[in-house]
Amino acid sequence: MATGRLGVGETLGALNAALGPGGPVWIKETRTRHLRSRDFLAPRRALQARFNDGQVPEHVLHALACLQGPGVAPVLRCAPTPAGLSLQLQRPAVFQRVLSDVTAYTAPVSPASPGQRVLLHCPALRSPHCALRLSQLRTVLVADHLARALRAHGVCVRLVPAVRDPHMLTFLQQLRVDWPAASERASSRILRSHALAELTSSYDGRALSPRILGRLCLKELMEEQGCTAGCDPNLDNCLVTEDLLSVLAELQEALWHWPEDSHPGLAGVPDTGTDSCLVIHVVSCEEEFQQQKLNLLWWKLVDKPPLRQKHLICGPVKVAGAPGTLMTAPEYYEFRHAQVCKASALKHGGDLAQDPAWTEIFSVLCVATIKFEMLGTAPQSQILLVLADSNISTKGTKSGTFVMYNCARLATLFESYKCSMEQGLYPTFPPVSSLDFSLLHDEGEWLLLFNSILPFTDLLSQTAVLDYTAPGLHIAARTEMMCKFLVQLSMDFSSYYNRVHILGEPRPHLFGQMFVRLQLLKAVREVLHTGLAMLGLPPLSHI
Repeated sequence: MATGRLGVGETLGALNAALGPGGPVWIKETRTRHLRSRDFLAPRRALQARFNDGQVPEHVLHALACLQGPGVAPVLRCAPTPAGLSLQLQRPAVFQRVLSDVTAYTAPVSPASPGQRVLLHCPALRSPHCALRLSQLRTVLVADHLARALRAHGVCVRLVPAVRDPHMLTFLQQLRVDWPAASERASSRILRSHALAELTSSYDGRALSPRILGRLCLKELMEEQGCTAGCDPNLDNCLVTEDLLSVLAELQEALWHWPEDSHPGLAGVPDTGTDSCLVIHVVSCEEEFQQQKLNLLWWKLVDKPPLRQKHLICGPVKVAGAPGTLMTAPEYYEFRHAQVCKASALKHGGDLAQDPAWTEIFSVLCVATIKFEMLGTAPQSQILLVLADSNISTKGTKSGTFVMYNCARLATLFESYKCSMEQGLYPTFPPVSSLDFSLLHDEGEWLLLFNSILPFTDLLSQTAVLDYTAPGLHIAARTEMMCKFLVQLSMDFSSYYNRVHILGEPRPHLFGQMFVRLQLLKAVREVLHTGLAMLGLPPLSHI
């Protein structure tokens, strides 16, 4: 039997190569109604553009039917249909290959460029805890999720600024954001002496206040650096303050000295090749103008600044039905936490908020609600928060609570099997090699494997993709993908779980199908737990 991880990308690549020279044609099906008859499709119009009258040569059809190669899923049939070339995989064989080695589908593929360094800068964390705006909270959560995704792919990530406010640190811990605390403040003495030599001592003929060291003409600097693309045209003069120099000193210190555990053999020594590091400023749209000033100052006032600075801009966060009302991030957290407690009290009866056993659960549900709201939309787009109680319901399929609810359902399922096994109702779980995967023939089972388990490693890779070679100041990141994926996985699992009785009657002739279904749901559980870990969320065993 063939071994090795199957991949959607590898299969699509082999399918397109079999058609001969030209652009990609094949698409992976995702909808249930299409998956009843096919897994991949080469649309008729695309075939007409590739071949005369869309007639695919016989030798090409033969090559597609016999497709093989590393990571390529085994093909059952390939045939012309009115929609185009329809291809279906050998589903029992795919089930067996995937479910016999689940860990291969829940770990990122090895990075293409090991040792890459990324400095993630989130200016919002210099704000006072009590004044942190919702748009700033969004940047913090985006930066935290991006850092997890990059580290999972072997990228060395440094987070700046180190947080000094103890209240902010406590808040970040509540949010399950993994961010460093400050031990000491970087010295800006050298920067200060350099700045005084570069700056003018007055501003429009007016004397400057003691905290302002001078001004710098940014327009001239932009033209000198050739970085006008993407910069705000209103950038002109910048007043250089002691606070700005302190920020620059911390950034430069972080750029030159990496923690001992950041990368073996490279940590703890100055990195004189600053061009090897990508600096990403994760900022709200309101903070971008100020950050552009800081970029230019860094280039001007430091001997060896980073050659690559990019801005990941997060759109505004609005609250529906509350124009002009400014809700802070801590207020938002307390509001959602109170809703979670209220919903649980209505569901279970009594005030569970005072029960220590439920304290952790309420905290996780609250954070899950917030993270799915803040991360479920592409970073550059606006978010409109709806604060109604329905948004934290376990029946609201778009919510983080819904995902955590289905995580708990999976845990309950396996706990029920364990208890029944200990009572002697079910046998112990047999070796995976002895399972008959042809017993998995429900359309919901293939949907879970083909849309969630099989492509999960591809998804992990996409969340860590940063196109830093693109021109301009801005960079895009797909931080919304994981939330959308976990919501869809939870919807597919919920539909299947509500329809199919997994733990059947304790009769020997039913055990075979029960075990292959449990093996499938073990894989679903592993994918779900891995995805939640990328968001800094622990799995829940009950709600």
